[in-house]
Amino acid sequence: MTNNKRVLGIIGGSGFYQMDAVEGAARIEIKTPWGEPSDALVKGRANGVELVFLARHGAGHRLAPGDINYRANIDAMKRAGVTDIISISACGSFHEHLAPGHFVLVDQFIDRTTTREKSFFGKGFVAHLSMAHPVCPALGDALEASCKTLNIDHQRGGTYIAIDGPQFSSLAESNLYRSWNCDVIGMTNMPEAKLAREAEIPYATVAMVTDYDCWHEEESPVEVTHILEVMKTNTANAARLVGDVARQLGATRTPSPLGIETVLDFAVITPEESRDPAMVEKLSAVAGRILNR
Repeated sequence: MTNNKRVLGIIGGSGFYQMDAVEGAARIEIKTPWGEPSDALVKGRANGVELVFLARHGAGHRLAPGDINYRANIDAMKRAGVTDIISISACGSFHEHLAPGHFVLVDQFIDRTTTREKSFFGKGFVAHLSMAHPVCPALGDALEASCKTLNIDHQRGGTYIAIDGPQFSSLAESNLYRSWNCDVIGMTNMPEAKLAREAEIPYATVAMVTDYDCWHEEESPVEVTHILEVMKTNTANAARLVGDVARQLGATRTPSPLGIETVLDFAVITPEESRDPAMVEKLSAVAGRILNR
């Protein structure tokens, strides 16, 4: 029998380091074959839905974007039984109408990161997955409904460009990304979204605008001090949003309309007899569904 219980994973980005309105919160330490996740996971409940929270940068914001162990984070979520992931992330805006405080419910990504491990698969166990539609529309529907309910300024749909950082963009880069019709810029949602797809976990991003990057002629270039001011309001709204989207989604789930829960059926290219046993062991959580059948 298929388990249709929802376990909603929340990955909190800059400014969103803990979930206060969670019933029965308990920290759990999970070890992964990919190394240490950013922090302990926190399990609890909100509006009758089981939640698992992870601070992407760790308590006290100890980890820069390039130092985050994205594979360990997603593997830990999978081991904790997470069925859906919502990423909460600070970002810069490339459009006048996406002012600081606006939430963008991203549906596309451009990955410009170069220094990160981007796949669970590799030598000895190869898989190729489609990322044509990286965000689960059912999660997007729920997030949009919650934003409307809570009167949070938002845009449904948009392209998020991910850069390595930790530096912000040059003016030339900012204008280049605008010419590509990007909506927001951040440093963390790649390879996170790719890894969630490999782990067969539906994923969605709430990109919280804190600044205009550096393209806006009437605004000063982005600075951390300004970001921190805007972040306080954004984080409060994000906490409200998480509670309400749990209510919107409910404790019982149906499969993603994209069939994300079974994407590995069509992705693995290495036949069973040729797979590296060490890789098989490392993939015991991420690819457990196909390995155990």
